[in-house]
Amino acid sequence: MSIVTLVGSGQMASALTFPLFENGHEVRLVGSPLDDAVIDGLREDDFHINLTRTLHHGIHYYKVDEVETALDGCDLVVCGVSSFGVDWFLEAIIPIIPEGIPMISVTKGMINYPNGTLQVYPEYWEERLPEHSTLEIYAIGGPCTARDLSDHDHSFVGYCGRDLKKLAEIRALFQTDYYHISLTDDIVGLEAAVALKNGYALGTALAIGLKNLCGDDGIAHVNSKAALFQQSVKEMDALLEIVGGTHKMIMYAAGDLDVTVAGGRSRSVGQYLGEGLSMKEITEKLAGQTLEAVVIATRTASAVKAMAEAGKIDASEFPLLLHVDKLLNEGEKVNIPWSDFQTTTRDKK
Repeated sequence: MSIVTLVGSGQMASALTFPLFENGHEVRLVGSPLDDAVIDGLREDDFHINLTRTLHHGIHYYKVDEVETALDGCDLVVCGVSSFGVDWFLEAIIPIIPEGIPMISVTKGMINYPNGTLQVYPEYWEERLPEHSTLEIYAIGGPCTARDLSDHDHSFVGYCGRDLKKLAEIRALFQTDYYHISLTDDIVGLEAAVALKNGYALGTALAIGLKNLCGDDGIAHVNSKAALFQQSVKEMDALLEIVGGTHKMIMYAAGDLDVTVAGGRSRSVGQYLGEGLSMKEITEKLAGQTLEAVVIATRTASAVKAMAEAGKIDASEFPLLLHVDKLLNEGEKVNIPWSDFQTTTRDKK
């Protein structure tokens, strides 16, 4: 039996308690500074008010001021914060992780810099580790919703890190007959893939909100959504190459895109934009929810524009991303640039 401490009681970290607990490990779930109400509810009856699932009885719950107790004697730390908690985790948690204990993250997103560079969170953390730190950082990505994982739906994800032997040991803690895990040392590729899909899920979901794409029977046509999905995969694949990931990781981007378009906050933002709502109206409608899709779409578009201005890439290769950016940040209305998706290719043979 191992002891696993999950810091951040968001939906995905909390869903991971299911395979961990069922594999016989001691599970400690720590709330972030914003999670007191979640922990209070879990302590009362094991019900997670945001995940809307009852966790296994026997999991240990801690508030953030008890985090050092929760870390004592653990064998693995899981970072379960949203992208808005990346710096908090870096400053408050990483310095107190016991020496020799690895960390694995479910946080999705990227940092963008003025020169157009995009950096995945594991690299961002590694560059800022305390002096002499030997912390090993791993990460999780792939098409897996927290509620479906909690319900034991078959889920297939990727775990990434530099040390594949250690990563295999970490996989053994989580893997079950319903939670399936592949391993890769392509940290940039996997993490960029699952970050990008949030912004592109928003773009793909535009078709869901467009009323004129419904037939006389009121049923939405699917060709337009499929076309946006297709364009999203194309643009994500190009971006993976730009940031230094391998093309093999596009499978995780595509799978995660499909899952996210099926439901969730990223879909909601895209659907509401398609319906004609402004970002102000959408923000009010989704008050209290973290809109990570808006952040990653904006950051990625900013990076693309910066790289294009420097002559490194051709911005016209990313028409969907740049249209989404205008919707989010310039107040434009949906006018999908279908003709810009058209290309002419020649077989290299």
